[in-house]
Amino acid sequence: MTTYREALREGIRDAMRRDDRVFLMGEDVGAYGGCFGVSLGLLEEFGPDRIRDTPLSESAFVGAGIGAAMAGMRPIVEIMTVNFSLLALDQILNNAATLRHMSGGQVGVPLVIRMTTGAGRQLAAQHSHSLEGWFAHIPGLRIVAPATLEDARGMLWTALLDPDPVLLFENGALYPMAGDLAADAGPVDIDHAAVRRPGTDMTLVTYGGSLGKCLDAAGQLAAEGVSAEVIDLRTLRPLDDTTFVESVRRTHRAVVVDEGWRTGSLSAEVSARITEQAFEDLDAPVERVCSAEVPMPYAKHLEDAALPQPAGIVAAARKVVNGGG
Repeated sequence: MTTYREALREGIRDAMRRDDRVFLMGEDVGAYGGCFGVSLGLLEEFGPDRIRDTPLSESAFVGAGIGAAMAGMRPIVEIMTVNFSLLALDQILNNAATLRHMSGGQVGVPLVIRMTTGAGRQLAAQHSHSLEGWFAHIPGLRIVAPATLEDARGMLWTALLDPDPVLLFENGALYPMAGDLAADAGPVDIDHAAVRRPGTDMTLVTYGGSLGKCLDAAGQLAAEGVSAEVIDLRTLRPLDDTTFVESVRRTHRAVVVDEGWRTGSLSAEVSARITEQAFEDLDAPVERVCSAEVPMPYAKHLEDAALPQPAGIVAAARKVVNGGG
């Protein structure tokens, strides 16, 4: 059995063995093994030149990563949680995302920034938000979100081959998720969404930490005679419109599930694209299931209530299929 955390670690190990230019840096990634244990043991294997602890200064070490990438290295920068990435937003938006455009294509930033996103671990409002939709708004960035062990293992190397910056969002609730991972698992496609469960009656579109909840909901719906197709977006920018629009054209109904806030969300973008490209195929308005529009609570019962859950996804699916909740 392999955990999501171990699959990510194996992806880093594989990348560092493939290319001497790859190195990891961030807060406590060395002797401590990373805030969530992803880099545990890598310092002993690769040494302090390639597993670098940094000061608590997100703007400084993200900026150092950008400079290293411009100088020919292939840095992996770890930011503990997405909330802290806001401290480096100037570096990410005004430098990493723009330099290729501002240099007339002469300067790229082949940088991968990993960070934890999402809630479900009682870490409260400053450690639990889902802001990947904000970053998916920015041209010049590629945004990926592994939801399976195979993608956790395989997205990193593919991302490192990209000549431009890639942000990899790891949902923190998935770190202990365990399952079988093939011994020969390797790099994966980050250009296309994946159909995780085929269906004929309606489409559930989701990504990251909500994939398991959607698959749970699809199982419950199957017991009621509703066949739900589950689409895992995998890459949030650029969106693979083709896969989810083709699915909706076949099923005629859609529910978008997003752990971000509803207002101005990634779910709003997906919903708009379905409406733009498949309006004539819809038999019901697109429904969305998102987090409550509050700072994420600490108390478990409130946190659970604030997050998308299978019961809410099932209710939304019933609404689009039957016209009622």
